[in-house]
Amino acid sequence: MNKSESKYFNTAVRMDEALISLLARKDFAYITVREICETAGVNRSTFYLHYENTGDLLEEAVRYTEERFFGCFPAKQQSIRQKLHTCPPEQLILITPEYLTPYLTFIRDNRLIYCTALAKPELWRNEQRYNALFRDIFDPILARFHYPAGMRQQVMAFYVGGITAVIAAWLKDDCRQTPDEIIRIIETCIFPREQGFR
Repeated sequence: MNKSESKYFNTAVRMDEALISLLARKDFAYITVREICETAGVNRSTFYLHYENTGDLLEEAVRYTEERFFGCFPAKQQSIRQKLHTCPPEQLILITPEYLTPYLTFIRDNRLIYCTALAKPELWRNEQRYNALFRDIFDPILARFHYPAGMRQQVMAFYVGGITAVIAAWLKDDCRQTPDEIIRIIETCIFPREQGFR
Protein backbone atom coordinates (compact mmCIF):
# COMPACT_ATOMS: atom_id res chain seq x y z
CA MET A 1 0.00 0.00 0.00
CA ASN A 2 1.53 3.35 -1.03
CA LYS A 3 1.31 6.56 1.01
CA SER A 4 -1.81 7.95 -0.72
CA GLU A 5 -3.64 4.60 -0.43
CA SER A 6 -2.69 4.44 3.24
CA LYS A 7 -4.00 7.98 3.85
CA TYR A 8 -7.26 7.15 2.01
CA PHE A 9 -7.66 3.97 4.07
CA ASN A 10 -6.89 5.71 7.38
CA THR A 11 -9.42 8.44 6.61
CA ALA A 12 -12.05 5.79 5.84
CA VAL A 13 -11.28 4.04 9.14
CA ARG A 14 -11.69 7.33 11.04
CA MET A 15 -15.10 7.84 9.43
CA ASP A 16 -16.12 4.23 10.22
CA GLU A 17 -15.16 4.76 13.85
CA ALA A 18 -16.89 8.16 13.96
CA LEU A 19 -20.14 6.60 12.74
CA ILE A 20 -19.88 3.79 15.28
CA SER A 21 -19.38 6.26 18.13
CA LEU A 22 -22.33 8.37 16.94
CA LEU A 23 -24.56 5.27 16.70
CA ALA A 24 -24.06 4.75 20.41
CA ARG A 25 -25.74 8.10 21.08
CA LYS A 26 -28.43 8.47 18.42
CA ASP A 27 -30.43 6.71 15.74
CA PHE A 28 -28.80 6.26 12.36
CA ALA A 29 -31.58 8.18 10.59
CA TYR A 30 -30.64 11.31 12.55
CA ILE A 31 -26.87 11.17 12.05
CA THR A 32 -25.72 13.81 9.57
CA VAL A 33 -22.70 13.95 7.29
CA ARG A 34 -21.66 17.08 9.19
CA GLU A 35 -21.59 15.20 12.52
CA ILE A 36 -19.61 12.35 11.00
CA CYS A 37 -17.08 14.78 9.52
CA GLU A 38 -16.71 16.70 12.79
CA THR A 39 -16.25 13.51 14.79
CA ALA A 40 -13.75 12.06 12.29
CA GLY A 41 -11.94 15.38 11.82
CA VAL A 42 -12.42 15.45 8.03
CA ASN A 43 -14.03 17.82 5.53
CA ARG A 44 -17.37 17.15 3.84
CA SER A 45 -15.57 16.92 0.50
CA THR A 46 -13.46 14.10 1.96
CA PHE A 47 -16.63 12.30 3.04
CA TYR A 48 -18.08 12.56 -0.47
CA LEU A 49 -14.80 11.41 -2.00
CA HIS A 50 -15.35 8.12 -0.13
CA TYR A 51 -19.15 7.73 -0.02
CA GLU A 52 -22.33 8.84 -1.74
CA ASN A 53 -24.31 8.92 1.52
CA THR A 54 -24.37 7.76 5.13
CA GLY A 55 -25.84 4.41 4.05
CA ASP A 56 -22.66 3.65 2.10
CA LEU A 57 -20.60 4.51 5.18
CA LEU A 58 -22.76 2.24 7.35
CA GLU A 59 -22.22 -0.69 4.98
CA GLU A 60 -18.48 -0.09 5.05
CA ALA A 61 -18.43 0.27 8.86
CA VAL A 62 -20.15 -3.11 9.17
CA ARG A 63 -17.66 -4.69 6.72
CA TYR A 64 -14.73 -3.05 8.52
CA THR A 65 -15.94 -4.42 11.86
CA GLU A 66 -16.40 -7.93 10.43
CA GLU A 67 -12.91 -7.92 8.90
CA ARG A 68 -11.38 -6.86 12.20
CA PHE A 69 -13.42 -9.50 14.02
CA PHE A 70 -12.48 -12.39 11.74
CA GLY A 71 -8.88 -11.19 11.71
CA CYS A 72 -8.60 -11.85 15.45
CA PHE A 73 -8.98 -15.61 14.91
CA PRO A 74 -5.96 -17.70 13.92
CA ALA A 75 -6.11 -19.19 10.40
CA LYS A 76 -6.69 -22.65 11.90
CA GLN A 77 -9.99 -21.49 13.42
CA GLN A 78 -11.02 -19.58 10.30
CA SER A 79 -10.77 -22.78 8.25
CA ILE A 80 -13.61 -24.59 10.05
CA ARG A 81 -15.77 -24.55 6.90
CA GLN A 82 -13.26 -26.68 5.01
CA LYS A 83 -13.22 -29.41 7.64
CA LEU A 84 -16.91 -29.50 8.64
CA HIS A 85 -17.58 -32.82 6.93
CA THR A 86 -14.23 -34.54 7.42
CA CYS A 87 -12.83 -33.80 10.88
CA PRO A 88 -13.69 -35.77 14.04
CA PRO A 89 -16.89 -34.43 15.66
CA GLU A 90 -15.06 -33.31 18.83
CA GLN A 91 -13.21 -30.73 16.70
CA LEU A 92 -16.58 -29.17 15.86
CA ILE A 93 -17.34 -28.13 19.43
CA LEU A 94 -16.95 -24.35 19.26
CA ILE A 95 -17.65 -23.63 22.94
CA THR A 96 -13.99 -23.86 23.92
CA PRO A 97 -11.42 -21.31 25.08
CA GLU A 98 -9.74 -21.68 21.67
CA TYR A 99 -12.77 -20.10 19.97
CA LEU A 100 -14.26 -18.05 22.81
CA THR A 101 -11.09 -16.22 23.89
CA PRO A 102 -10.57 -14.24 20.65
CA TYR A 103 -14.33 -13.68 20.37
CA LEU A 104 -14.72 -12.31 23.90
CA THR A 105 -11.49 -10.34 23.74
CA PHE A 106 -12.71 -8.62 20.57
CA ILE A 107 -16.04 -7.85 22.23
CA ARG A 108 -14.33 -6.42 25.33
CA ASP A 109 -11.98 -4.30 23.22
CA ASN A 110 -14.85 -3.11 20.99
CA ARG A 111 -17.65 -2.69 23.55
CA LEU A 112 -19.15 0.29 21.79
CA ILE A 113 -19.68 -1.67 18.57
CA TYR A 114 -21.28 -4.60 20.37
CA CYS A 115 -23.52 -2.46 22.56
CA THR A 116 -24.71 -0.72 19.40
CA ALA A 117 -25.17 -4.04 17.57
CA LEU A 118 -27.24 -5.46 20.43
CA ALA A 119 -29.34 -2.30 20.76
CA LYS A 120 -29.84 -1.82 17.00
CA PRO A 121 -29.56 -5.26 15.37
CA GLU A 122 -31.32 -4.16 12.18
CA LEU A 123 -28.51 -1.71 11.33
CA TRP A 124 -25.87 -4.39 11.71
CA ARG A 125 -28.02 -6.95 9.86
CA ASN A 126 -27.57 -9.43 12.70
CA GLU A 127 -30.33 -11.69 11.40
CA GLN A 128 -28.75 -11.96 7.94
CA ARG A 129 -25.38 -12.76 9.49
CA TYR A 130 -26.88 -15.34 11.82
CA ASN A 131 -28.78 -17.01 8.96
CA ALA A 132 -25.56 -17.29 6.94
CA LEU A 133 -23.70 -18.74 9.95
CA PHE A 134 -26.52 -21.19 10.59
CA ARG A 135 -26.58 -22.35 6.97
CA ASP A 136 -22.81 -22.58 6.51
CA ILE A 137 -21.56 -23.62 9.96
CA PHE A 138 -24.13 -24.48 12.63
CA ASP A 139 -26.53 -26.64 10.59
CA PRO A 140 -23.75 -28.88 9.21
CA ILE A 141 -22.26 -29.22 12.72
CA LEU A 142 -25.62 -30.17 14.24
CA ALA A 143 -26.11 -32.68 11.41
CA ARG A 144 -22.75 -34.27 12.30
CA PHE A 145 -24.03 -34.64 15.88
CA HIS A 146 -27.22 -36.30 14.53
CA TYR A 147 -29.68 -33.59 15.57
CA PRO A 148 -32.89 -34.01 13.54
CA ALA A 149 -33.27 -31.31 10.87
CA GLY A 150 -36.59 -30.16 12.35
CA MET A 151 -35.07 -29.16 15.68
CA ARG A 152 -31.74 -27.58 14.64
CA GLN A 153 -33.08 -24.00 14.42
CA GLN A 154 -34.48 -24.22 17.94
CA VAL A 155 -31.33 -25.84 19.35
CA MET A 156 -29.20 -23.02 17.95
CA ALA A 157 -31.70 -20.39 19.12
CA PHE A 158 -31.26 -21.81 22.64
CA TYR A 159 -27.45 -21.74 22.53
CA VAL A 160 -27.10 -18.40 20.77
CA GLY A 161 -29.78 -16.77 22.94
CA GLY A 162 -28.07 -17.95 26.11
CA ILE A 163 -24.58 -16.89 25.03
CA THR A 164 -25.90 -13.53 23.83
CA ALA A 165 -27.62 -12.98 27.19
CA VAL A 166 -24.36 -13.72 29.07
CA ILE A 167 -22.47 -11.32 26.80
CA ALA A 168 -25.14 -8.61 27.11
CA ALA A 169 -24.93 -8.83 30.92
CA TRP A 170 -21.13 -8.66 30.69
CA LEU A 171 -21.32 -5.57 28.48
CA LYS A 172 -23.84 -3.97 30.84
CA ASP A 173 -21.31 -4.49 33.63
CA ASP A 174 -18.65 -2.78 31.44
CA CYS A 175 -16.77 -6.07 30.91
CA ARG A 176 -15.39 -6.06 34.46
CA GLN A 177 -14.95 -9.83 34.46
CA THR A 178 -12.14 -11.26 32.36
CA PRO A 179 -12.85 -13.18 29.15
CA ASP A 180 -11.68 -16.33 30.99
CA GLU A 181 -14.33 -15.80 33.68
CA ILE A 182 -17.02 -15.36 31.02
CA ILE A 183 -15.80 -18.51 29.24
CA ARG A 184 -16.19 -20.42 32.51
CA ILE A 185 -19.76 -19.12 32.88
CA ILE A 186 -20.66 -20.09 29.29
CA GLU A 187 -19.06 -23.54 29.64
CA THR A 188 -20.88 -24.09 32.95
CA CYS A 189 -24.21 -23.22 31.32
CA ILE A 190 -23.64 -25.47 28.32
CA PHE A 191 -21.66 -28.34 29.90
CA PRO A 192 -22.76 -28.33 33.60
CA ARG A 193 -21.67 -31.90 34.35
CA GLU A 194 -18.19 -31.37 32.93
CA GLN A 195 -17.87 -28.29 35.16
CA GLY A 196 -18.80 -30.23 38.31
CA PHE A 197 -22.51 -29.28 38.41
CA ARG A 198 -25.40 -31.73 38.15
